[in-house]
Amino acid sequence: MWDSLQFRFGVSYILVIVGVLLLLNTYPLLASEDLVFRSKTATMQSGISVMINSLSGLDRLTEENVANAMAITQETTFSRIMVTDSAGLVLYDSRETGSVVGDYALFAEIVQALMGLDASSCTYQGGAFRSRAASPVLYQNQIIGAVYAYEYDTEQAALLSDLQSNLLRISAVTGAVVMVLSLILSKALTQKIGLLLTAIREVREGAYSHRAEIRGRDEIAQIGEEFNSLTDRLQTTETARRRFVSDASHELKTPLAAIRLLSDSILQTESIDLDTTREFVSDIGREAERLSRITEDLLRLTRLDNGILEPMTEVDVLPVLEQVMRMMSLVAQEKGVDLTYSAAEGCTVLATKDEIHQVIYNLTDNAVKYSAAGGFVQVSLALDEEQVVLTVADNGVGIPEADLPRIFERFYRVDKARSRAAGGTGLGLSIVSDTVKRRGGTVEAANRPDGGSLFTVRWPRLSRAEGGNSL
Repeated sequence: MWDSLQFRFGVSYILVIVGVLLLLNTYPLLASEDLVFRSKTATMQSGISVMINSLSGLDRLTEENVANAMAITQETTFSRIMVTDSAGLVLYDSRETGSVVGDYALFAEIVQALMGLDASSCTYQGGAFRSRAASPVLYQNQIIGAVYAYEYDTEQAALLSDLQSNLLRISAVTGAVVMVLSLILSKALTQKIGLLLTAIREVREGAYSHRAEIRGRDEIAQIGEEFNSLTDRLQTTETARRRFVSDASHELKTPLAAIRLLSDSILQTESIDLDTTREFVSDIGREAERLSRITEDLLRLTRLDNGILEPMTEVDVLPVLEQVMRMMSLVAQEKGVDLTYSAAEGCTVLATKDEIHQVIYNLTDNAVKYSAAGGFVQVSLALDEEQVVLTVADNGVGIPEADLPRIFERFYRVDKARSRAAGGTGLGLSIVSDTVKRRGGTVEAANRPDGGSLFTVRWPRLSRAEGGNSL
């Protein structure tokens, strides 16, 4: 419970509200008390001043003259009034019952007044305000006595008590409402976080199709949307990875199985003739060569996926194209395919010669392999504004429209039986696509209107000024 985010949010809200309610129940009361204290002090000092004025004409205070002076004083709201001489002897006491006339009064306020100071105090306790004040009586700057007043007020105390009761009721209602709201808000907030946490755990366990259903437009809902988007990409990547591993395993398994079958046939066949042995060994060599090509293509794709690329240099595409055409012309002649090319000068790009060679070779090799005898393959290298454009066209059967969007996927074949018979690995076009895109180019596949396929590769052209600066 202590680790629960909902519990922490709820407690935090409640503590904040408790602090606010405590302030609400203390500050107004303290401010009201202070205001009453100030008012009482001013009122009592004013009343005492009136009585002192009536006594100021006397040179000596006695019980008789003090009683006469106090008799003509206007009636006040004080609960008790005492007048003492300079020694603290009480000469006058307004209390009829329990009068202390003739006794000494040593109240703190009277002592301070006999020392020449105006003294006052006010307290609130027992549901009443108790106010006390005293001032000296002077004759020719000599202290001849003191006047003491006491007031017991329950009316203003009742008002303060009612204020306190109202604040308590308001605080109780407010506290209950805020507690309910805090529970609702904390639950609503943590519920979204809980849904997101559940989705993360599901995806961590391998349920890549799970999505976080979080409503709203707040930050947590936006995090949920980003999580779902990330999960979509993860699911796509995982699906591609599994398909790649499955296809790679199948492709590697096929030549290995053929090699094992042929080798077992040689070992298990008694008195096998020399020609048959050579034929089997030749087949084993072809399967081993095919296995080697698959391995090399897989390693090349792995390097591309990991971003392991050789440093770019200024490459003139024309010499590389001519070298590939010389290599492929013999293959085309053996198959009865007419291989031609045209090229423009000044086709310079930032890449490596091996990458350019790989792209041109793979596209031309595919076109020749899948062209029938008597067909043609046309390769063109041209400039198109700021791009170098390579096109490879043939007049074969073309590519079905349904297969065009997936033609550059790894191990994808339009005609699997024909591809294996031609010795393809299903990785050539993937290598072309990844290689070109890594250098900022594009590659497209389409069908020719007259039949056959057309592959178009575009690289950013390197101008002479850029080439000079890069070197």
